[in-house]
Amino acid sequence: MWMKLLLIVALAGIYTQAKEDGRGQISGEVEEARWRVAESPDAFKVRLSLKSALGDEAYTWNENELYLFRAAMAYTMRQYYMAEKGQQVNFTSENIVTSEVTPRISFFFYVTNPDAAATITKAEVEAAIRLSRGRINSAFLLSDDTLEFVGLLATLSPPAEPTVEVWLIVFGVVIGFVVLVGVFLIVSGFRNRRKRKLKMDDDDEGKAGEEIESGGVTNSGFEEEDDRRTQL
Repeated sequence: MWMKLLLIVALAGIYTQAKEDGRGQISGEVEEARWRVAESPDAFKVRLSLKSALGDEAYTWNENELYLFRAAMAYTMRQYYMAEKGQQVNFTSENIVTSEVTPRISFFFYVTNPDAAATITKAEVEAAIRLSRGRINSAFLLSDDTLEFVGLLATLSPPAEPTVEVWLIVFGVVIGFVVLVGVFLIVSGFRNRRKRKLKMDDDDEGKAGEEIESGGVTNSGFEEEDDRRTQL
């Protein structure tokens, strides 16, 4: 009886020790993986500028904020796989591995696949970030410029579509030009005619003045009458 009890206690101790060793090994592997994050080709570096964005109302960056970032990225990856691939992949904050957090708020992270012992490629993480960039920014009250994924260009706003067709704008410009040219020609013609008329009037007045200065115009009928009277 006592031998059985001793055997059970010994087995329990061995099991407990093995469990603790296993946990320690897993913890060591996780810690080692975290230190290797920056070296991963699928890792992103993140920089935050809370003071630049919020000024005196800037909040303190701590472990809770870092957890919120991991949760936001887990949501981002879920949304991407659902929207782009039609798959329900249950990413959690544990799948967002971060390391090298600095006081000036920068750190590295990569994403692991919850269904396989592998990392998600950087290209897919980038596509997921672009899909939900606005949601990530709003979670931290920041923008593309103050929450920076290094190497990832800022999300560009889609070009605004013109409310009027381009051909209609061009047509309006051409018609406007034609109208202006027509008005210019009409006004120029009117002014030229007016100048010519004024010049002709000035010429007529000049001729009349010259005739008056030379003694007027001689009427031949009156001259013949005067000759006959003189003969009588």
